[in-house]
Amino acid sequence: MSGETRTLPALEAGPVEMPHAILNWSEDFTRDTVWNEHSHPFHELLWNERGTSTAVVGPRVWTITPALGVWMPAGTLHSGSAAAGTRCRAGFFGFGTMAPISPTPAGVEITPLLRLLLERLGGTALPAASRALTEAMVLDVLAPSSRELLVQMPASDLLRPIAEAVRAAPGDRRTLADWASRLGVSPRTITRAFNAETGTSYARWVAAVRARHAVELLGRGWEIDAVAEEVGYRSASAFGAAFRRTTGLTPGAFRAH
Repeated sequence: MSGETRTLPALEAGPVEMPHAILNWSEDFTRDTVWNEHSHPFHELLWNERGTSTAVVGPRVWTITPALGVWMPAGTLHSGSAAAGTRCRAGFFGFGTMAPISPTPAGVEITPLLRLLLERLGGTALPAASRALTEAMVLDVLAPSSRELLVQMPASDLLRPIAEAVRAAPGDRRTLADWASRLGVSPRTITRAFNAETGTSYARWVAAVRARHAVELLGRGWEIDAVAEEVGYRSASAFGAAFRRTTGLTPGAFRAH
């Protein structure tokens, strides 16, 4: 089945007429779907009921799951994608109805309480007083989190071969020294370039790419042992430790049952 491309406009942040302060949106995707670079006049909280999707702002790529969402401030240019089988959810927050939780895109942990509150707002028969109370509770518990699946993509000619190889095969076990030898530079040169372009080390960047790929496989119901091998770890325990260091959560938190 072929994929689908959707085109949306780039709109500046600003007030728009909305029936409620927070509106819910959801869609089941039967085909791989991509969105062009666009922006909304309202703030968005992006999360999934199942499956994985991405949000891309410049060189930064967030993976969105049922456990980890992304706050997208109004007017922020972003593109995205959703894999077939994903049920995407979003909360639209009217511009000016709340102080944004972050002026820039940020990870948000979708806690059981936040999920229940957002789902309650989807009820069509919710009385006005109950809706106002629920919206206030959402705003009270909504906060940026250090837990996020974010990969900053390097773009220089030096690092592009590494980035493309690791993204294509996250299980690639070549070390920093291996890449330095292949590219004819010193390990220190690659280290400095990674820090400058991604804000992190080569090892941590690889771990983030592997975690992102692992989440996609876990969302399809893969066993943890099989995922560990696929993304380049010699044991499930080593994979679990690296995954927790990167995401703050266990692989089991993302596994579809």
